[in-house]
Amino acid sequence: MLAQALIALAAVVSAVLVGFVARRVLGTPVGWPRSIVIGLLVFALGIPFAEWVLRQTALSGPDGTTVDTITPDQVWIALGIIALAIAWMFALGVAALVASEAIFPTRPLPNPVDLVRAALRQRKRTRRYLQILTIASRHGVGWIFHGGHSRVERDLSTSDERARAIVATINDAGVSFVKLGQVLATRRDLIPEPYLSALASLQTNATTLSWDVVREVVERDLGRPLDEVFAHVDPTPLAAASVAQVHRATLRDGTPVVVKVQRPAARAQVEADADIIGRLAHRAEARTRVGRDLRIESVARGFTTTLLEELDYRIEARNMEMIRATLTRIERTPGHRPGLISIPRSFPEASAPRVLTMELVDGRPLTESADRLAALRPEERETLARTLMATVIEQILVYGVFHADLHPGNVLLREDGTLGMIDFGAVGVIERSRRQHLTALLLASLSENDVAATDALLLIVDAPADVDLEAFRRDIGLVLTTEHLASAATGSIFTRMVDVIRQHRIALPGELASAFRSFATLEGCLRVIVADYDMVGEALPLMPALMRRTVSLRRLATDMQADSAIALARLQRLPRRLDALLTGIERGSIGITLRSEDGTDAGGVLTRISGEVASTLVSIAAVVLAVVLIISGGGPVLGGSVTLFAVLGAVIGLFGFLGLLRVVRRSFARRD
Repeated sequence: MLAQALIALAAVVSAVLVGFVARRVLGTPVGWPRSIVIGLLVFALGIPFAEWVLRQTALSGPDGTTVDTITPDQVWIALGIIALAIAWMFALGVAALVASEAIFPTRPLPNPVDLVRAALRQRKRTRRYLQILTIASRHGVGWIFHGGHSRVERDLSTSDERARAIVATINDAGVSFVKLGQVLATRRDLIPEPYLSALASLQTNATTLSWDVVREVVERDLGRPLDEVFAHVDPTPLAAASVAQVHRATLRDGTPVVVKVQRPAARAQVEADADIIGRLAHRAEARTRVGRDLRIESVARGFTTTLLEELDYRIEARNMEMIRATLTRIERTPGHRPGLISIPRSFPEASAPRVLTMELVDGRPLTESADRLAALRPEERETLARTLMATVIEQILVYGVFHADLHPGNVLLREDGTLGMIDFGAVGVIERSRRQHLTALLLASLSENDVAATDALLLIVDAPADVDLEAFRRDIGLVLTTEHLASAATGSIFTRMVDVIRQHRIALPGELASAFRSFATLEGCLRVIVADYDMVGEALPLMPALMRRTVSLRRLATDMQADSAIALARLQRLPRRLDALLTGIERGSIGITLRSEDGTDAGGVLTRISGEVASTLVSIAAVVLAVVLIISGGGPVLGGSVTLFAVLGAVIGLFGFLGLLRVVRRSFARRD
């Protein structure tokens, strides 16, 4: 019984020691379950291996007995041989651990609850994924995802047919994919015709929510009963979309408002589809040339991030206040007529992540106001168009905050004959340095300076190294010339400029794509107000004043003060740095620190690499020396056939072998 307990204890100690030695030698975590298994194997094979080594060294008899054959002088030699044999068995066990870690790296065991949740999410995602693939295959666009050729796909012989098939697939796929299609419809720099026009026809068919559901969402998000916030809410929705619906209401102080309420299942549906959209985009970009040209994976990633942010209506309220702040500043400048354009204000005390309460903007969209526009005098329409144009251009070029979805449906003609903007879920923001380049581009374009326009564009876009700059300049020049000579209603100079950017496969940053789109949609709004409105001709006289606003003497003086302050701070540090440098030279302790592009210490990396190279060479030299010593077999005979050189070779080889295992393991760790 005692012998069995001792054997079991020795087995446990062996298992623990193998794991401990592996961690110490390899310097990386190793899974305990595999360490225990290999440790037990080492224990089971260690003694038989030691006995075999003793027989090979003639320190034991053929039957394995050692008591009669080993003399008292050879006992210590035999014990040393046994220890060395067990050490080599340990080394082989560590090698087995290295091999198992290289093939199947140790990973932390997941929480069982997390496993169940992940399995449920995977099941739901797989079901939705198969549903999307079924819809795509039914409409013949399975080539986007798997590159195959179906009978339906072969029937889509033209780009128009394929575009219609893609739109039909998106419409059947649900709200998230419809939103994605609508975003792509605004990215003329990515999507060519006829896909662009087809995507622009996407519409969400939304059913209205019952009043009980809407009331529950409002009260849960506001954290209080509806009657404590509103005096009245119209149960009949003013409008319904796929993500939210809007109700007229009155605050307790009598202020007329509209309440935008998010559908309860909207966020869950978008979150479920976000991963699928990313996977499909990755596959489309990896397997199709169209996907690679459009960089569809990056677009999809940005879309899903933006869409999830838009589901928080506090962000939309903040966007609304930013646009209102720019409008207030613009109306204070000379030459602007205040009151012609209005931005609704939000009510934070009556808003929440899924509820947005804002001021009621009475009126109808420009797309539905043809009769009322016709009733206005021509000079009134001209004033409205000029004020809208000047306001939007100044918001983009001077303040860098603008409505990124300013189509005629988001501009209302109010009852008093003024204009109102709505729907601020998408707002563009451009930093000052890029605004200056954009101002130069706009000024050069309006004055038909193709060389300056091309140079300004190259400061804005991410042009590849192999772009044909002369061809690019020529195409930009053709656009400027033809648009200046064409009639005012033929199209947009900004739309054609974006077409040139796409044709030359030049990437346009997202915020600048929003600015170009806003310029193009602004032209659409202006031509609804005044059918033959010439935005190019009307905007040109505004540019000198805007240039003075963006590059004013006051701003230049402020920039010079800031640059001077920074330069002065650096000059104040210069004497101390020179003193430290000279002191280091005098003491001979000067050093150089290398930095990589990401800011990390490249010197430390070089030190580690040189250290690993040195340890690798030492380990290889130890193994080679061990082989030479064992094969030579020289030196004094310690007992039996054991020589001193052979023992030294076995010891040196053991350390060299462990060193090589450490190098191999670290190589696999870096690769992972």
